[in-house]
Amino acid sequence: ILWGFGGHVIKCGLAPVLLDLMRRGYATSFSMNGSGAIHDLEIALAGYTSEDVDAVLPDGSFGSAEETGREFNMALIAARQDGIGAGEALGRHAEKLAHPRFASSSLLVQAYRASTPVTVHIAVGTDTPHTHPATDAAALGQATHHDFRLFCSLVEELHEGGVYLNAGSAVVMPEVFLKAVSTVRNLGCPLKEFTTVNFDFLQHYRPKVNVVERPHARAGGKGYSLTGHHELMLPLLAAALIERES
Repeated sequence: ILWGFGGHVIKCGLAPVLLDLMRRGYATSFSMNGSGAIHDLEIALAGYTSEDVDAVLPDGSFGSAEETGREFNMALIAARQDGIGAGEALGRHAEKLAHPRFASSSLLVQAYRASTPVTVHIAVGTDTPHTHPATDAAALGQATHHDFRLFCSLVEELHEGGVYLNAGSAVVMPEVFLKAVSTVRNLGCPLKEFTTVNFDFLQHYRPKVNVVERPHARAGGKGYSLTGHHELMLPLLAAALIERES
């Protein structure tokens, strides 16, 4: 059961819901875009993550928080040095820096402690830490490419019975997922008979075709689109799964 999501899922405060599902066996791994990791890192450090973009964009201070940019980039530099991926490195770094009050709310920290794979898929220029002086493009690229390879190995395990859920990522994760599906099949795994679901408060083109439709062409399985606000839909899904256990 693989979860992919965008930053809004974390920003809405849903990491504890996903972590509870992880502990109950309903999440084998987590994959996110760069913004998801940034929001989660800020929650681990400070307990909140938000910025009034309209207020700070005119003077160019949007996304210029020193701590966020510095620590995000330091984690990726360490990832290159240690030969690990962005998700593992950010989880390790977040665990060291997390405030004791907020560590339980950080998906990066808790998944790292549980040895649950986390992959972070970074598109250069989309995230605020990319403007920080500490940015090391080679380290960033190597760390996120490591995670793409890991993600492909996880997607292979969807064959005949797995589930992939995309929550709130309209572009990056649907594109990464489709490329992983193609890579796995190119390497010899037929990748058939699995389930995909897209959760979002608006249904967009790429999740519809790249998650719900195209992966199942001549491969069986089924894709679903579920529309609603994350802070309602994901807790409802979790409640349904927990109730099914009882």
